[in-house]
Amino acid sequence: MVEHARLAIHGGKPARTTPNPPMFPGGLEIDEREEQAVLEVLRSKRLFRYYGPYEAKSRTEDFEKTFAKATGTQYALGLNSCTNALIVALLAAGVQPGDEVIVPAYTFVASAAAIAAADAIPVIVEIDDSYTIDTKEVEKNITSKTRAILPVHMRGAPCDMDGIMDIAKKHGLKVIEDAAQANGGSYKGKMLGSIGDAGCFSFQFHKIITAGEGGMVTTNDRTLLNRAKAFHDTGANWRNDNTIEDGTAYPKFPGYNFRMNEITAAILLVQLEKREELLRRMRRYSKKIQDAIREIPGVKLRRLNDPLGDTGVCVMFNVESRKKAVEVAGALRAEGVAAGTMGDKDVPDWHIYNHWDHILNRRGNNDSGFPFTLSDRTYSKDMCPKTLDLLQRVIHLDVNPRDSEDDNNATIEGLRKVLTQLL
Repeated sequence: MVEHARLAIHGGKPARTTPNPPMFPGGLEIDEREEQAVLEVLRSKRLFRYYGPYEAKSRTEDFEKTFAKATGTQYALGLNSCTNALIVALLAAGVQPGDEVIVPAYTFVASAAAIAAADAIPVIVEIDDSYTIDTKEVEKNITSKTRAILPVHMRGAPCDMDGIMDIAKKHGLKVIEDAAQANGGSYKGKMLGSIGDAGCFSFQFHKIITAGEGGMVTTNDRTLLNRAKAFHDTGANWRNDNTIEDGTAYPKFPGYNFRMNEITAAILLVQLEKREELLRRMRRYSKKIQDAIREIPGVKLRRLNDPLGDTGVCVMFNVESRKKAVEVAGALRAEGVAAGTMGDKDVPDWHIYNHWDHILNRRGNNDSGFPFTLSDRTYSKDMCPKTLDLLQRVIHLDVNPRDSEDDNNATIEGLRKVLTQLL
């Protein structure tokens, strides 16, 4: 039996001998369809979303409508990055300078940085064993200054959105979903990005579908949409905007330039057509892996708030100690399984709060330290011990849609071989 075969670290034959593809799900699916879409835009000479020298349809507008429909929202707004989508969504939702916004301790730094860039104060709270924000910690950290919650559907899996929405309703808070890593995921039948007041998505190259860069805000709130349109386009709320029926209702104000361009949108229209097949493959492989290891003593799989809504981009599980996690991950890599650990103090991982030095040291993007000068909230590297403990004991492996069934079976063989012998 494979469980009793000699481990590769002891001279045995590796379970998997095929290379692990790089984890760029949509990026590695780029083919002649994206090429043709880009060529059509170039030949039309309409590179700017609002106009060109000749009559041509706007790919950005098409993508916004298509993405909104796919997400189950009334509206979507294309931007040049998810970080800017978060900034715009926070501002459009009414977050004011000095307001507090609750964010998990495990997320890419952009989630917290966007809060500070919107002149608000990040309130960093613990995650739970789903590796998403702990709703109990959200409730404990609400103050008179709290204006919004920013739950992050981290590593493709949904947060406890029932709990978050109940808290938001109880305290009159806005909810901005960060779905950067969970495009196409869902929670109890609702698409991620459609549950809160707004959802934000990333199309950066690591993401499920991609144009290299790009972002999206989704919402059912027309006022939020109109404010977001103005913020993302220098405050130009009059330009080609048929959702603003009465311009006097939305007074002009300064904004930014975060617009999406036509080439990006053209690529993403094609990528969106490929999303469901990518998700189907990752979900199938992920489920097979989890089913194969869940009963092995010493394995504690990540708890999923909605297993059916998980995108399947990875499998995560905990072992008893940091030392054991490092040992197991090394043995898995020797078997040809690209597993890794987190929480190494010497490796700057900007997905973990204790590496966000500029946030922890209350540094603004100016000499005064604004917006942190509006708050007496302080931070420390050990402020979220439960998060650090979970992440230091975790084993993480990507689930690659370009793997074959044989590759996935070999990965499972390597996992069972190592876990049954080392745990």
